[in-house]
Amino acid sequence: QVQLVESGGGLVQPGGSLRLSCAASSSFAVMGWYRRAPGEERKLVATITSGGNTNYADSVKGRFTISRDSAKNTVYLQMNSLKPEDTAVYYCNGRGFLAVQNYWGQGTQVTVSS
Repeated sequence: QVQLVESGGGLVQPGGSLRLSCAASSSFAVMGWYRRAPGEERKLVATITSGGNTNYADSVKGRFTISRDSAKNTVYLQMNSLKPEDTAVYYCNGRGFLAVQNYWGQGTQVTVSS
C-alpha cells in the first residue's frame, strides 16, 4: 500500500554534496529525514509540513535543505559541506493526518570519507 523509496545516497568526500530523494505513494501532513549513524540512535535531521514549514537538527542547520514537490509526493534533502560525522543511513518518514499514519522508507547509505 504505502511506500516511501529513498535514493541518492553514496560515497562522497568531505566538503562535497549529495541530494537525497524520497518518492512516496501518497501525500503526508509531515515528511522528514532521519538518520542512524554507526553506534548511534536514529535522530531527526529535518522535517517539512504540508504548509512548507521546516525544522532542522542543530547539527545540519545552514548545510542541509529540505524541500518538497507536492505534485510528485516527493521530498528532497540537499546536503552540502558534508562532514564525516554525517555518515549514516538516512531514512525518509511520512506522517499523515491520522495517528496511525506513520511510514518509513528502507533507508539509503551516505558515507563521507576521504
